Amino acid sequence: MSEPIRLEKGDTAPAFTLKNDRGEEVSLADFAGQRVIVYFYPKANTPGCTTEACDFTDSMEQFRDASVTVLGVSPDPVDKLAKFRADHSLGIELLSDEPKATLTEYGAFGEKKNYGKVVQGVIRSTFLVSVNDAGVGTIGQAQYNVKATGHVGRILRDWDI
Repeated sequence: MSEPIRLEKGDTAPAFTLKNDRGEEVSLADFAGQRVIVYFYPKANTPGCTTEACDFTDSMEQFRDASVTVLGVSPDPVDKLAKFRADHSLGIELLSDEPKATLTEYGAFGEKKNYGKVVQGVIRSTFLVSVNDAGVGTIGQAQYNVKATGHVGRILRDWDI
């Protein structure tokens, strides 16, 4: 396996502009002066990804109270994300990265082991990003290879949210 990109606390967060599930462009810089959780998941409407998205949605009040916006990013097309939102009444912002450029820049796409085989795919990862007034983000927390079940609870317990 090749050595993957791994962002760490204090690193500059890669800037991005992606389409949300309504086809609108959303940029990291749109959140100037705020904190954002950017989490990467493999595929909409699959069991683990649904659990994680529903857990984020169920915890939205706590994130809002802490002035943290949650952005979920996957390589799914916009229409699939819209269906995902509708199917599960999701309250988080869903972003499409079909070319996987942002996923790759965050180290959330690359070689991973799946059932003992090395494959290319999305590495379930989550970042807390503080975006300054100029729209530049700094990584405050970074976690790779997270387990979907219980992940949101661990974020709320362990991160400064």
